Amino acid sequence: MPKKAAGSTKKKATKAAKKTTAKKTTAKKAAKAPDAAPAKAAAKPAATKSGRVRVRQVRSGIGHAAAYRRTLRALGLKHHQDETVVPDNASTRGMIHKVRHLVSVTPEEA
Repeated sequence: MPKKAAGSTKKKATKAAKKTTAKKTTAKKAAKAPDAAPAKAAAKPAATKSGRVRVRQVRSGIGHAAAYRRTLRALGLKHHQDETVVPDNASTRGMIHKVRHLVSVTPEEA
């Protein structure tokens, strides 16, 4: 029985050591953050004149995650080779980015 008691205290000591180490590393990261150079902004795609984009589903959602299939439906794409026009805003860009391997995007002419 004494071995179990000793082992449990060793586990507690290890957990405490991990907590203090985690605190030190987060403090180091926080200290580095203000000194670090700002990250380069990602290149934004050129805005379309009409503010709309044409999205075409070029690959099937079958065999992909349910989240991808739901995103395709949210974009208005019901089946393979379906095409729809959606507004060019941040929320639709995020959805397009999520399923970028299943769709193709072209700017909509005014």
